[in-house]
Amino acid sequence: MRLVLASASPRRRDLLSRLGLPFRVVPPETEEDLAPGGGRAERLARRLAAAKAGAIAAAHPQALILAADTIVVHRGRLLGKPRDATEAEAMLGRLRGRRHRVITGVAVLAPGRRRPYVDYAVTSVIMRRYSEAEVAASVARGDPFDKAGAYAIQDDALRPVESWEGCYCNVVGLPLWTVVRLLAGSGLRVDPAPERPLPPCASCPLRPSVTEAG
Repeated sequence: MRLVLASASPRRRDLLSRLGLPFRVVPPETEEDLAPGGGRAERLARRLAAAKAGAIAAAHPQALILAADTIVVHRGRLLGKPRDATEAEAMLGRLRGRRHRVITGVAVLAPGRRRPYVDYAVTSVIMRRYSEAEVAASVARGDPFDKAGAYAIQDDALRPVESWEGCYCNVVGLPLWTVVRLLAGSGLRVDPAPERPLPPCASCPLRPSVTEAG
């Protein structure tokens, strides 16, 4: 079964490659809509991921489509990708030293199915108290502009995250064990080699147990 990743994100492409599966990248043209009234963040993340999968499936009906959408939530406010430097600085200032949630909706649409298998992962993140100068440097480098919440947990320059609880890969943009489970439910069995996933994947709370995997 041919696997298609419906995402332009290089981070999702790198994460999916760690499962050892051949796949093709086909970015969707679906616009993200975080407008008020979109419902709970978990529901919105699932809906956006499903919409991306459906958009690609129309042109690739024989492929297994994988799509995802990541949302950052702080005190009930949904934070997507910043549109400009001012919004990026505001997001990073809002999150500084505080806890927030990162939610990634994942959708897998199998050939012949009208509706995708959909789930989501949630990670609680606490940011460190970085300085205004560090924020300005990050914005000047252009780092925040393609990332929900204006940051990347793996950013070695800003090092924005103090700690997290839950799935690390979810914050990067693609919760791998959620992906493995949904792919298996769609008929594609995945058994990644131990050295392939990221080190945090070994202790991820979403990792299937031996009983679940068997």
